[in-house]
Amino acid sequence: MAQEYLPVLEELISNFKRLPGIGHKTAVRMAFSVLDFTNEEAADFAAAIVSAKERITPCTVCGNISEGGICEICSDSRRDKSIICVVEDSRAVLALEKVREFKGLYHVLGGTISPMDGIGPEQLNIKSLISRLEGVDEVIIATNPTIEGETTAMYISRLIKPLGVKTTRLAYGVPVGGDLEYSDEVTLFRAIEGRRDI
Repeated sequence: MAQEYLPVLEELISNFKRLPGIGHKTAVRMAFSVLDFTNEEAADFAAAIVSAKERITPCTVCGNISEGGICEICSDSRRDKSIICVVEDSRAVLALEKVREFKGLYHVLGGTISPMDGIGPEQLNIKSLISRLEGVDEVIIATNPTIEGETTAMYISRLIKPLGVKTTRLAYGVPVGGDLEYSDEVTLFRAIEGRRDI
Protein backbone atom coordinates (compact mmCIF):
# COMPACT_ATOMS: atom_id res chain seq x y z
CA MET A 1 0.00 0.00 0.00
CA ALA A 2 1.39 3.38 -1.03
CA GLN A 3 2.06 5.95 1.65
CA GLU A 4 -0.54 8.72 1.62
CA TYR A 5 1.78 11.59 2.65
CA LEU A 6 5.49 12.26 2.92
CA PRO A 7 6.91 10.75 6.14
CA VAL A 8 7.69 14.17 7.63
CA LEU A 9 4.13 15.32 6.93
CA GLU A 10 2.72 12.08 8.40
CA GLU A 11 4.68 12.81 11.56
CA LEU A 12 3.20 16.33 11.77
CA ILE A 13 -0.32 14.97 11.21
CA SER A 14 0.21 12.30 13.88
CA ASN A 15 1.28 14.95 16.37
CA PHE A 16 -1.78 17.10 15.69
CA LYS A 17 -3.99 14.00 16.15
CA ARG A 18 -2.62 13.68 19.70
CA LEU A 19 -4.57 16.82 20.63
CA PRO A 20 -8.00 16.15 22.20
CA GLY A 21 -10.90 16.37 19.75
CA ILE A 22 -8.68 16.41 16.66
CA GLY A 23 -9.51 13.70 14.16
CA HIS A 24 -7.58 12.71 11.04
CA LYS A 25 -9.17 15.23 8.64
CA THR A 26 -8.68 18.14 11.02
CA ALA A 27 -5.08 17.07 11.70
CA VAL A 28 -4.42 17.00 7.95
CA ARG A 29 -5.90 20.52 7.55
CA MET A 30 -3.78 21.80 10.46
CA ALA A 31 -0.62 20.21 9.07
CA PHE A 32 -1.15 21.76 5.64
CA SER A 33 -1.85 25.13 7.33
CA VAL A 34 1.53 24.89 9.03
CA LEU A 35 3.12 24.20 5.63
CA ASP A 36 1.61 27.48 4.41
CA PHE A 37 3.45 29.38 7.19
CA THR A 38 6.57 31.30 6.32
CA ASN A 39 9.71 29.93 8.00
CA GLU A 40 9.47 32.80 10.51
CA GLU A 41 5.80 32.05 11.30
CA ALA A 42 6.60 28.35 11.73
CA ALA A 43 9.49 29.19 14.07
CA ASP A 44 7.23 31.55 16.09
CA PHE A 45 4.55 28.85 16.31
CA ALA A 46 7.05 26.22 17.51
CA ALA A 47 8.63 28.71 19.94
CA ALA A 48 5.20 29.57 21.41
CA ILE A 49 4.55 25.88 22.14
CA VAL A 50 7.96 25.39 23.76
CA SER A 51 7.66 28.64 25.73
CA ALA A 52 4.19 27.73 27.07
CA LYS A 53 5.45 24.29 28.16
CA GLU A 54 8.48 25.79 29.89
CA ARG A 55 6.82 28.81 31.56
CA ILE A 56 3.36 27.60 32.57
CA THR A 57 3.35 25.67 35.85
CA PRO A 58 0.68 24.73 38.39
CA CYS A 59 -0.08 27.38 41.02
CA THR A 60 1.56 26.36 44.29
CA VAL A 61 -1.69 27.12 46.16
CA CYS A 62 -4.60 25.95 44.00
CA GLY A 63 -3.13 24.00 41.07
CA ASN A 64 -4.44 26.43 38.42
CA ILE A 65 -2.13 27.42 35.58
CA SER A 66 0.41 30.05 36.53
CA GLU A 67 3.47 31.66 35.07
CA GLY A 68 5.61 30.62 38.00
CA GLY A 69 4.53 30.46 41.65
CA ILE A 70 1.08 31.68 42.66
CA CYS A 71 -1.65 32.32 40.07
CA GLU A 72 -3.36 35.70 39.60
CA ILE A 73 -6.56 34.52 41.30
CA CYS A 74 -4.86 33.27 44.48
CA SER A 75 -2.75 36.42 44.71
CA ASP A 76 -5.78 38.75 44.26
CA SER A 77 -6.55 40.21 47.72
CA ARG A 78 -10.09 41.15 46.58
CA ARG A 79 -11.15 37.50 46.22
CA ASP A 80 -13.39 35.98 48.92
CA LYS A 81 -11.15 33.52 50.76
CA SER A 82 -14.10 31.95 52.62
CA ILE A 83 -15.34 30.08 49.53
CA ILE A 84 -13.47 27.64 47.30
CA CYS A 85 -14.76 26.24 44.01
CA VAL A 86 -13.28 22.82 43.20
CA VAL A 87 -12.86 22.07 39.49
CA GLU A 88 -11.30 19.30 37.40
CA ASP A 89 -8.88 21.43 35.40
CA SER A 90 -7.79 24.96 34.55
CA ARG A 91 -10.12 25.13 31.54
CA ALA A 92 -13.05 25.05 33.98
CA VAL A 93 -11.52 27.97 35.91
CA LEU A 94 -11.35 29.98 32.68
CA ALA A 95 -14.96 29.09 31.83
CA LEU A 96 -16.25 30.10 35.28
CA GLU A 97 -14.23 33.32 35.28
CA LYS A 98 -15.97 34.39 32.04
CA VAL A 99 -19.22 34.61 34.01
CA ARG A 100 -17.65 37.23 36.32
CA GLU A 101 -20.01 36.28 39.17
CA PHE A 102 -17.86 34.01 41.31
CA LYS A 103 -15.59 36.04 43.58
CA GLY A 104 -14.06 33.22 45.64
CA LEU A 105 -11.00 31.06 45.12
CA TYR A 106 -10.52 27.87 43.10
CA HIS A 107 -8.92 24.51 43.62
CA VAL A 108 -7.89 22.49 40.56
CA LEU A 109 -7.92 18.71 41.06
CA GLY A 110 -6.06 17.79 37.88
CA GLY A 111 -8.71 15.26 36.81
CA THR A 112 -11.31 12.99 38.36
CA ILE A 113 -11.39 9.65 40.11
CA SER A 114 -11.50 7.04 37.36
CA PRO A 115 -10.68 3.46 38.39
CA MET A 116 -10.95 2.34 34.75
CA ASP A 117 -8.05 4.68 33.90
CA GLY A 118 -6.13 3.83 37.07
CA ILE A 119 -6.77 7.25 38.65
CA GLY A 120 -7.55 7.19 42.34
CA PRO A 121 -7.84 10.03 44.88
CA GLU A 122 -4.10 9.87 45.56
CA GLN A 123 -3.36 10.92 41.95
CA LEU A 124 -5.47 14.06 42.33
CA ASN A 125 -4.80 17.38 44.09
CA ILE A 126 -7.11 16.52 47.03
CA LYS A 127 -4.77 16.54 50.06
CA SER A 128 -3.82 20.17 49.44
CA LEU A 129 -7.53 21.07 49.23
CA ILE A 130 -8.12 19.66 52.72
CA SER A 131 -5.11 21.65 54.01
CA ARG A 132 -6.66 24.89 52.64
CA LEU A 133 -9.95 24.64 54.54
CA GLU A 134 -9.10 26.68 57.63
CA GLY A 135 -11.30 29.79 57.55
CA VAL A 136 -13.32 28.44 54.62
CA ASP A 137 -17.13 28.50 55.00
CA GLU A 138 -18.15 26.77 51.76
CA VAL A 139 -16.67 24.46 49.16
CA ILE A 140 -18.51 24.37 45.82
CA ILE A 141 -17.76 21.17 43.95
CA ALA A 142 -17.89 21.98 40.25
CA THR A 143 -16.69 18.76 38.66
CA ASN A 144 -18.34 17.89 35.36
CA PRO A 145 -21.67 16.03 35.58
CA THR A 146 -20.21 12.72 34.40
CA ILE A 147 -19.91 9.44 36.30
CA GLU A 148 -16.29 10.26 37.15
CA GLY A 149 -17.18 13.83 38.11
CA GLU A 150 -20.01 12.65 40.38
CA THR A 151 -17.79 10.00 41.98
CA THR A 152 -15.13 12.61 42.68
CA ALA A 153 -17.71 15.06 44.07
CA MET A 154 -19.09 12.45 46.47
CA TYR A 155 -15.61 11.42 47.60
CA ILE A 156 -14.59 15.02 48.33
CA SER A 157 -17.87 15.86 50.07
CA ARG A 158 -17.44 12.87 52.39
CA LEU A 159 -13.97 14.13 53.32
CA ILE A 160 -15.08 17.71 53.91
CA LYS A 161 -18.47 17.40 55.65
CA PRO A 162 -17.04 16.04 58.95
CA LEU A 163 -14.83 19.16 59.10
CA GLY A 164 -17.91 21.38 59.41
CA VAL A 165 -17.47 23.12 56.06
CA LYS A 166 -20.61 23.60 53.97
CA THR A 167 -20.30 21.55 50.78
CA THR A 168 -22.38 22.39 47.71
CA ARG A 169 -22.57 21.12 44.14
CA LEU A 170 -23.25 23.14 40.99
CA ALA A 171 -26.89 23.02 39.95
CA TYR A 172 -27.62 21.13 36.78
CA GLY A 173 -27.76 24.05 34.43
CA VAL A 174 -24.75 22.28 32.97
CA PRO A 175 -25.98 19.34 30.88
CA VAL A 176 -25.18 15.82 32.07
CA GLY A 177 -22.19 14.55 30.13
CA GLY A 178 -21.17 18.12 29.24
CA ASP A 179 -17.91 19.93 30.01
CA LEU A 180 -17.80 23.29 31.79
CA GLU A 181 -15.43 24.74 29.21
CA TYR A 182 -18.11 24.41 26.48
CA SER A 183 -20.97 25.88 28.53
CA ASP A 184 -22.19 29.39 27.82
CA GLU A 185 -22.07 32.18 30.41
CA VAL A 186 -25.83 32.11 31.19
CA THR A 187 -25.78 28.36 31.85
CA LEU A 188 -22.74 28.70 34.10
CA PHE A 189 -24.29 31.67 35.95
CA ARG A 190 -27.47 29.68 36.64
CA ALA A 191 -25.42 26.68 37.72
CA ILE A 192 -23.48 28.77 40.24
CA GLU A 193 -26.61 30.51 41.53
CA GLY A 194 -28.55 27.24 41.85
CA ARG A 195 -25.86 25.18 43.55
CA ARG A 196 -27.10 22.71 46.16
CA ASP A 197 -25.93 20.79 49.20
CA ILE A 198 -24.53 17.29 48.68
